[in-house]
Amino acid sequence: MSTEPLTAERILEATEEVLRRHGPAKATVVDVARQLGVSHGSVYRHFRTKSALREAVTKRWLDRTTRELSSIADDEPENAEATLRAWLAKLFDAKRRKAGDDPQLFATYEVLLAENSEVVEEHITELVAQIEQIVHWGVRRGQFTALGPDAKVARAVFDATSRFHDPAYAPQWRKVEIMGEFGAVVNLILGGLRLPPSPAA
Repeated sequence: MSTEPLTAERILEATEEVLRRHGPAKATVVDVARQLGVSHGSVYRHFRTKSALREAVTKRWLDRTTRELSSIADDEPENAEATLRAWLAKLFDAKRRKAGDDPQLFATYEVLLAENSEVVEEHITELVAQIEQIVHWGVRRGQFTALGPDAKVARAVFDATSRFHDPAYAPQWRKVEIMGEFGAVVNLILGGLRLPPSPAA
């Protein structure tokens, strides 16, 4: 048995390894406990059910992306357009790396994402809030046109780029021309944000 203190973080790390090895259909709490060298009861003291454990490991995975992006969105930019472009590019890069570097685990998380819709919605809300912050700064600095409430504009930007961050589109991310297509969509979005509102009829 392990003598190292059992923490939630250690359990989540072990769960990720077990999911990578066995997949979501076959992975069990007993497998996680065996990986850690503890009893499965010890795992249940931190996560009361298998579902709670799977939800927590899904949130941990998504939170990595949120933290990566916050380094761009947290400080008021001199150039909101360049910042939004960089943020969207980093989001796409993070998703592509997850899909390409560890395809077994990525496939596993696609299953877990479908199970944990509330965790996914919370993640999306956090990402949209980061876009909203950048849009707000752009409008305040006179770099973006106020096309509507910042939150609605941010959600529209997120939805318009879904092909480049929604795991359902992951097979397309390996296409040779995908970066050109991504750039075209981002240019269109930024062009729209720069345009003055149409004159009243």
